[in-house]
Amino acid sequence: MEQAPPPRSRGTVAMFVALAVTWGASFLFIKIGLEGLTPEQVVWGRLMLGAAALVTVSAITRTPLPRDLGVWGHLLVMALLLCVLPFSLFAWAEQHVSSGIASILNATTPLMTVIVGLVVLPQERLTRDRVAGLLVGFAGVLVVLGVWNLSTGGELGGQLACLGATACYGVGFVYLRRFVAGRNLPALTTATVQVLLGAVVMLVATPFIAAPAPVLTGRVVGAMALLGLAGTGLAYVWNTAIVTRW
Repeated sequence: MEQAPPPRSRGTVAMFVALAVTWGASFLFIKIGLEGLTPEQVVWGRLMLGAAALVTVSAITRTPLPRDLGVWGHLLVMALLLCVLPFSLFAWAEQHVSSGIASILNATTPLMTVIVGLVVLPQERLTRDRVAGLLVGFAGVLVVLGVWNLSTGGELGGQLACLGATACYGVGFVYLRRFVAGRNLPALTTATVQVLLGAVVMLVATPFIAAPAPVLTGRVVGAMALLGLAGTGLAYVWNTAIVTRW
């Protein structure tokens, strides 16, 4: 008789599902945010709100921050690879492609992660099953995307920007596994510092991205609140916990 998975495994699967739903919806929130904000302002808003949420939760739960400056350096790299760069690329891309196309292209993230892992991590080996899995995965994305119907010009640029974002995620997730996951940091600590450092980067850039003035309608504010608090706050706690456990 097959045994039920342990509670920890069930919890990880639940987080994985919640993360997929939250990040999937984020592309719609980005599109709505662009109705009143520039791409850079969308990134600024989601990182500021995400950092505020995570710092608040960390303070309430008294979750400690790292004391090792080397860890902060690694988390800064993660902030750039998993927050600032991909957020900027996706926000720019959604000026040229639909949120649906962006979310479909985001499905290449695990494929990018596997490719980077095979190149960078010595314990990863290229096997026949993995090659088959990569080929089937990319083929599936192309079929769902309907690659034969794609146009050129601005739309192609948007599609390439989405793939650039997923490449950043691929590198960032492998970096997380290689340099951070083994340090036994609480998931909340890793997520908080990562998003906080991303917010600091955007705060420094504020004078360069403040114009034109944002148009803050109720629809835009609501979308940004969900994008920041859930898609950039809670989601990064779940993501870090999943990578560490799996």
